Amino acid sequence: MTVESSALYDIPGPKALSRHRLYGGIALLLIAALIGWVVYMLFHTHQFTYAKWQPFEYRGVQDLLLRGLGNTLQAFGWTVLFALPFGALFAAGRLSDHRVVRWLATLVVEFFRAMPVLVMIFFVFVALKVQPLWALVAGLVLYNGSVLAEVFRAGVLAVPKGQREAAFALGMRKTQVMTYVLVPQANRAMLPAIISQLVVALKDTSLGFLITFEEFLHAGKLIATNLDYDLPFIPVVMVIAPIYIGMCLLLSWLARFVERRSRRSPSARGGAPVAKAGVPVGLPPSAQL
Repeated sequence: MTVESSALYDIPGPKALSRHRLYGGIALLLIAALIGWVVYMLFHTHQFTYAKWQPFEYRGVQDLLLRGLGNTLQAFGWTVLFALPFGALFAAGRLSDHRVVRWLATLVVEFFRAMPVLVMIFFVFVALKVQPLWALVAGLVLYNGSVLAEVFRAGVLAVPKGQREAAFALGMRKTQVMTYVLVPQANRAMLPAIISQLVVALKDTSLGFLITFEEFLHAGKLIATNLDYDLPFIPVVMVIAPIYIGMCLLLSWLARFVERRSRRSPSARGGAPVAKAGVPVGLPPSAQL
């Protein structure tokens, strides 16, 4: 019986396994103690009293939260709709063979990627007198679109150089090489980074409350700071946070679903059918013996 060894580390022996179990047990105890302390403090500060949770029974509060959630999803939808084409366009510009186009695209991407999102949102809202929704969307599109442009560019450049050279050797134009060879292969590598950036865009919609946009966090802030409801700040956080987490998990699930579908697609699997052994391939009937 042979014991397989790892190229990265040695297989732990009995004493090392005992230490690992001890460390794991201590870590679990510390995490349990921390969770217990947090729960104790929540009860100690009366965060689970009926008075603090009573506002969520009111129809007006429920409508306010639902309206805020709808506005958040609306802002996120418009951001995705514009940020993805923005990123693709300027990624193509950065990959262009024309120096002027490449320099202009680089200038735009680097400028908006370096600018704080909040500064761009306030500039559009205050200087250009744009409505809160579109000021928020504009700031998110400029920032997240610039980051996505770098993601797209890095994904295309990550494809092995031989793929590009083989496509050009077949007589393809650069547009055809990008469309049919490079981008399909780069999609799977880019997908996790794209979804990660969309999660960032979803969370950044919460900046809209600073320009009086009635999104989900703004609705929660109105409830949490209401003196008539005994300032239910922690209950509001406990209601809003799981919904944000659920939306981010939904995006991650969507990414895994798309990745699984791409793996099953014929274009992703590729490859030509292999002939059975013993059957001549490519010879005329007269040459077969």
